[in-house]
Amino acid sequence: MISTLEKEITLRFLKARKKDGFLNVISIFSFIGISLGVAVLIIVMSVMNGFRTELINKIVGFNPHITVKSYDSNGIQRDKLNNNNLNLISNNLIFSNSGEAIILKNNTSKGIVLRGYQAKDFSNLTIIKNDKFKGNNSILDKDFISIGNELSFSLDLKIGDEITLMSPSGIETIIGSMPKQKTFIVTSIFNSGLADFDNNIALINLDTLDDFFGFKKKDRNLEIYLKDPKNIEQQKKIVQKIFDQEFIYTWADMNSSLFSALKVERNVMFIILSLIIIVAAFNIISGLTILVKNKTRDIAILKSIGVLNKSIIKIFFLIGVIIGTSATIFGIFLGVIFSLYIENLRQFLSSTFNISLFPEEIYFLSTMPSEINPSSIILISICSILITIIVSIFPAFKAANLDPIQTLKYE
Repeated sequence: MISTLEKEITLRFLKARKKDGFLNVISIFSFIGISLGVAVLIIVMSVMNGFRTELINKIVGFNPHITVKSYDSNGIQRDKLNNNNLNLISNNLIFSNSGEAIILKNNTSKGIVLRGYQAKDFSNLTIIKNDKFKGNNSILDKDFISIGNELSFSLDLKIGDEITLMSPSGIETIIGSMPKQKTFIVTSIFNSGLADFDNNIALINLDTLDDFFGFKKKDRNLEIYLKDPKNIEQQKKIVQKIFDQEFIYTWADMNSSLFSALKVERNVMFIILSLIIIVAAFNIISGLTILVKNKTRDIAILKSIGVLNKSIIKIFFLIGVIIGTSATIFGIFLGVIFSLYIENLRQFLSSTFNISLFPEEIYFLSTMPSEINPSSIILISICSILITIIVSIFPAFKAANLDPIQTLKYE
């Protein structure tokens, strides 16, 4: 417990005096350093959380939550589609397939991945419901194709244009095996916001895809769209129990390396920015050491009138903790405010200095994402206050170890 006397002495030592000018400067810099460190850490973590969430939304918008692929030639057991547990967790079940082809246009060739969907399922795809989708979202007949925004730019394609696709599966002719070719009409252009998808994937009718690549209906994959995709690992286990003879994978499994890299980058940024707080906190050691030296006579008097060493330790320890804690709280306030209005700040800086910050054509995001995570703020706060507590221990014990007789002797 802290006594009333210890509180009063702590507050008295915290008050600025003219002769303590240099000490005040160090205290101010300690306060500013910790505040900025905490604020910057919260802002960076919030932006990275927002970017991760936006990336997940874009990936999930283009891929099924769970995919079931058959191991053997018998295909997926369709009688399991009526399983009660599957119906409880799924929002939509769609059969699809895919294959690699070469697109031919104006003496230009490019490899792409074709995905096939039934005409009735095409309009239910998340990517088709995107407000950036152009064209007819209800038509995917046998001669129609839907291409990505980036692919339309690179090949100068518009809605209504014709393109030729060449399949690696050949057809036998009198002169030997020839690659199968088919002409499609571009009926729509989608925009997922991810260049890799928009430039390398096209959508066609599922029956047309089967015929084009020589696939059979039993070769088709089952795409499962969940009602609650947040608990995907738990729901993957449910699907694995139902389709115990098939290969099951999620969108997260397909992009595990990307999200592992993002996690490593986030952790590295946390460590680097934490160093700012540590450096600023070490200024507290300097400030408290100078304070101990300036208050040597006061400490000696306190000891001579019977104030115990543990009280001296508490006083100087409290001074350091008060500076660190108040700086942390102020840093949290700054960090949260800037995180909430980071997009407004970006627009202001872009218009004021006529520069493009966070351009959409590079990052494929129209706004700077920010997602404040309360657990991250709590972690940052605890780390900041713990660092402050640790660096306050040494000066506090140094003050307690002063010899009052020797001190007053040379005053």
